[in-house]
Amino acid sequence: MAAAWQSRAEAVLPGGVSSNVRLTAPRTCFARGSGARLWDVDGHEYVDYLLGQGPAFLGHGHPAVTKAVADAANNGMVFGAQHTLEIEAAEALIEAVGWAEQVRFGVSGTESDQGVLRLARAITGRRSIIRFTGSYHGWLDNVLIDYQSGPKAPASAGQSEQGLSEWIMLPFNDEAAITEAFESHRADIAAVIVEPVMCNNGVIPAAPGFLDLLRSLCTQNDSLLIFDEVITGFRLARGGAAEYYNVTPDLAVYGKAVAGGWPVSAIAGSKSVMNDIAVGKVNHSGTFNGSTMAAAAVLATQKILREEPPYARIAQHSTTLKAGLTEIADRYGLPLTIQGVDAAFHLGIPKDPENSSPASCYEQLDALDLSRYARLTHKFAEEGLWVAGRGVWYVSAAHNASDAEKALEAFEVVVSREMS
Repeated sequence: MAAAWQSRAEAVLPGGVSSNVRLTAPRTCFARGSGARLWDVDGHEYVDYLLGQGPAFLGHGHPAVTKAVADAANNGMVFGAQHTLEIEAAEALIEAVGWAEQVRFGVSGTESDQGVLRLARAITGRRSIIRFTGSYHGWLDNVLIDYQSGPKAPASAGQSEQGLSEWIMLPFNDEAAITEAFESHRADIAAVIVEPVMCNNGVIPAAPGFLDLLRSLCTQNDSLLIFDEVITGFRLARGGAAEYYNVTPDLAVYGKAVAGGWPVSAIAGSKSVMNDIAVGKVNHSGTFNGSTMAAAAVLATQKILREEPPYARIAQHSTTLKAGLTEIADRYGLPLTIQGVDAAFHLGIPKDPENSSPASCYEQLDALDLSRYARLTHKFAEEGLWVAGRGVWYVSAAHNASDAEKALEAFEVVVSREMS
């Protein structure tokens, strides 16, 4: 049955998929998901540590979220005006993050990233923005970069190079580089945009003091500090990276975990920073921004995170899982590195087992055999373990001890074969 569905997919979807991220993934066609499990069209069951590339932080089909979304849709979807759920969702989001005063809702992280970049340039009157090699801020022309081909190389055929010229590219966690950049480009820097944990590449956390330095330099230079929390928001802590690292940005973008898997993003900031949007000076638009379904999903998710915080449970699960992966790898002689945070960590296979230190920047990922690990993920899928080919494992509030047990069993089967 799976082969038939794949054939149908390839006939109507370019490459058989709706996102290029999936082009290299195992060609599995799923029928449904619940909690931390997935079932394909042939009835095979998988334990899921990919979580749809992160959004399903509460697990698939959380009943409170799905009921809230269904109830909202029954009363209309979009009105071309505000509605009560939208206002309540904004209030809940502001209460959760703790530092922001206003939010604007969107649909995807990519579009909300565009909004904060536009807003930062409007506020400062400057054009250049600092970002870090290996970071991901969406797939549009002015942000997508092929890091393997140079500091400002387009990552796609047909991509315009014009917008890339306004980036100042620096190594992540390099205090000397960021200090020198502010000294050299002080009058041009509108903002620094940073993933507090670089989840797309290596799940590399900010080093102690690095975000504090960014905050200090931006304040001194009247530049804006932007946290891209599309992945880290509500996953690191209920208050996101601002709570986790005790560093307050000027703007932040949230997505994925903000609405329990529903497609929602949000821009957050103070009233003064958001004022150019408020008065119409900066255009931020979207027909489906703050739809009743989106607002209901945000409101339901934030209620769950407030009343039933999952963070201690996630930390315990992650610790157990990582210990088990390490023990199996050691027992079979597979060199393995594990780094990241509780709700998202990265598995890597070092090319040189004697050089297996955690990466502190994108450039150090060259020490890992990323292609070998990606090949193993196809074998994991055959054993009922669904993970991302790029090495990140997401832990959700829905994962339990039996999920870890199943994952470790599948991991051991594959590793034992690989090392035999």
